[in-house]
Amino acid sequence: MRNIFKDIYLPIRFFIWGSAIVMLFISCYAFPFLLIPSEILLLLFLALATTDGITLNRIKNNFTCSRKTSKLFNLGDENPVEISIQNKSNLKINCVMIDEIPIQFQRRDFEFKIVLNANEKQTIKYELRPTYRGAYHFGKINLYISTFLGLIQYRITFNESTTVPVYPSILQMKNMEMRAMSKISQFKGIKKLRRIGHSYEFEQIKNYNSGDDYRSINWKATGRKSELMVNQYEDERSQQIYFLIDKSRSMRLPFHDMSLLDYSINTSLVMANIALKKQDKAGLITFSSTMETMIKAEKTTSQLSKILNSLYREKESKTEANYEILYSSIRNSIRIRSLLILFTNFESTYAMERVLPVLRKLSRFHLLVVVFFENSELKEFSAQDPQKISDIYLQTIAGKFISEKEQIVAQLKVYGIQSILTDPKNLSLNLLNKYLELKSRGMI
Repeated sequence: MRNIFKDIYLPIRFFIWGSAIVMLFISCYAFPFLLIPSEILLLLFLALATTDGITLNRIKNNFTCSRKTSKLFNLGDENPVEISIQNKSNLKINCVMIDEIPIQFQRRDFEFKIVLNANEKQTIKYELRPTYRGAYHFGKINLYISTFLGLIQYRITFNESTTVPVYPSILQMKNMEMRAMSKISQFKGIKKLRRIGHSYEFEQIKNYNSGDDYRSINWKATGRKSELMVNQYEDERSQQIYFLIDKSRSMRLPFHDMSLLDYSINTSLVMANIALKKQDKAGLITFSSTMETMIKAEKTTSQLSKILNSLYREKESKTEANYEILYSSIRNSIRIRSLLILFTNFESTYAMERVLPVLRKLSRFHLLVVVFFENSELKEFSAQDPQKISDIYLQTIAGKFISEKEQIVAQLKVYGIQSILTDPKNLSLNLLNKYLELKSRGMI
């Protein structure tokens, strides 16, 4: 008996009708002739509510419900979830579905209202955007059913508990791979770069087109074909590319609900995949106050999986980054010239000047690209029209911080260090363009 009543709920319609009958009984003190109609309405109300409850209890086993998710979620992307509900009874039923989504989303009102006709099946689709890596636990699915009377609700619980890991975005990785590797379509945001000179990797002989380097004309092939033919070269392969990720507290700053570290992790996976597709060797180094992860640059079939699993486990640190340890580790473990892409964040010129000696030493032995971030919220605030005097002062200070970031770019350029100052949302695209530029210029 207790198990029956624990799943019975009284909706708002029950209390509305109950309150109306109570008011009718109260009015009997002034109008005694209403007593008999009030008693009849009360008995009718109780009879309908009892019938409603018995009907719902009888058909409770005629419902099925299941949840469908992908094996893993992509960090920072919209991930689809499907819930299928089937009504096998011969009654039209109103349903309220409450899905116990992972606690990380902090949603307490995640419900859907649907109407299921007799023997009907419906699918509810929604999307979730995780902003943290880790394990996300889905709980039960609670289905609250009611008939057209709406006096009683009956809860049916489906144990669809499952755990879905949230990995660095594989969806972004595939999307950027298609943009970088496509030889047909020109995608928005990908810069079309003219090759300066050529590398030593010969690819094929082709017909001359306007804009081709005339120094690449193959005169022997031209004589045989009686038309201009040129040698086509491709980018050099098997070059080492290391992604250096600063995990210190400066990378904990959030933008659009994700930390700078997570933006860097997503982009590292994207670029590692593209580098491997272009037959380069990709490696990973993460550090904070100590050296933490070191994956040697290789181009084996399992290399991307190693990098992906390592990035999934990375955690932010509350300490300052130790660049001296980073330099020592790189000098001892990376013997040949490589492309080093450093993800960090400088909020002031002082922060950059503290690590500049180490960056200069690294740039002597390797091609170093320093990636740091614009404060997009400051840029939006400084672009607004001031409404009062205090806004002018605040926007002036915001402009000073923005100007400091640009000074950092200029100062790094003086010492021959490549840099990218980017909005976190455009990080992958800007770094991809930089990588393609360096490849086309033969700098790596």
